[in-house]
Amino acid sequence: MNQPPSASLPVLILHTGDPDESLRASHGGYGEQLRVAAGLAPEQSQIVAVFRGERPLAPPRYRAALITGSPAMVTDREPWSEDTAQWLRDARAEGLPVFGICYGHQLLAHALGGQVGDNPAGREVGTQAITLTPAGREDALLQGLPDTFPAQTVHLQTVLSLPAGARVLARSDKDAHQMVAWGPACYSTQFHPEFGADFISDMVALYAEPYAREHIDAAALRQAVRPTPESGSLVRRFLRACAAG
Repeated sequence: MNQPPSASLPVLILHTGDPDESLRASHGGYGEQLRVAAGLAPEQSQIVAVFRGERPLAPPRYRAALITGSPAMVTDREPWSEDTAQWLRDARAEGLPVFGICYGHQLLAHALGGQVGDNPAGREVGTQAITLTPAGREDALLQGLPDTFPAQTVHLQTVLSLPAGARVLARSDKDAHQMVAWGPACYSTQFHPEFGADFISDMVALYAEPYAREHIDAAALRQAVRPTPESGSLVRRFLRACAAG
């Protein structure tokens, strides 16, 4: 963009869905979890529940946009999701800094010309090892991170292919596109920087029975859950680097 965003403007949180009600009651909705992970006070942010039909203001009214995860699927092409994809295309054309997570990662891919679908490697859930690519080790946003670090994951769909110009910054054993840079000041992660270990542990316990039908050992996953401070730093790093004003 021609000028850096003003620090007086709020950060938009595009709220694309929520967890199960019991998890929401214990840990907060996805919009609120992302606000806290970003280090934003309520008055510094605007949470817009696009999945409930709410609409954000025009991109210049914000200093950055963050996109939450969701139980929805980008491939369902829900009207609210397609509307949000168009908003993201407009935001990128105007140079607004954007950071997407999980559903937000996939929605950015869809909006910018990539392909999204079911992960051929199957569901990825729990605390998993994320490895930086050569491009990731050189990216200014990721300086100081170890080459491999833990992150919380929970997804079935994934980014299958990237548009021209996108750079893969990190991968995992089950997903080749765990973190992508889509252009200047535009990043996204398939993993969840905003989720704490307690949330992931409770989520795995809640879905132990359906996971078992997919031959996923929920007890072993819960035992392996651990804090993820490196990945947890990413949203704040992004705001400091790209949207400080």
